[in-house]
Amino acid sequence: MPLYKDQGVVLGSIKLAEADKIVTVLTQGSGKVRAVAKGLRRTTSRFGARLEPFTHVDLMLYRGRSLDTVTQAEIVHPFRTLREDYSLVAAGATMLEAADKVAEEHERNVPLFLLLVKGLRALETRPASPRASPPVRSAARRRSAASPTRRAEPCARRTGTATPSARIPTRFAGWRRWRP
Repeated sequence: MPLYKDQGVVLGSIKLAEADKIVTVLTQGSGKVRAVAKGLRRTTSRFGARLEPFTHVDLMLYRGRSLDTVTQAEIVHPFRTLREDYSLVAAGATMLEAADKVAEEHERNVPLFLLLVKGLRALETRPASPRASPPVRSAARRRSAASPTRRAEPCARRTGTATPSARIPTRFAGWRRWRP
């Protein structure tokens, strides 16, 4: 069972026993990895806050049968500004959750890793609206492309082109959904 070194972004963690945690990391070379960080929840832990979500880390891991073990962790980029604003945390958590759902265990996916790091860096620059960040926008675009029956068109009341089929209640003035 060899040691290996890899870079990754921490997606989340689960408590294990009294002082340990199972950390889920999307790594550049090994894909999604679930690893045990022993003693992480102790106050004298050598890992401390290095294995918190949103942290880009350089890891030394020991390959186990079902779970790997973290032996060393160094922060590459902490993404500290993401943790200061709730809307940025919400948008970043959406990215982490999407990456966690898409990535397969121990299957290398470099484009996904690079997209996640690029998206977190874009969020860190504090866009006017976290919904306007490129990864979130592209995810919304993919969702709308996957469902062509869900489209929106301007309301007849707003555009001034009233037709018998365009009569809608005033509470829906502005935009309405229609199905072709």
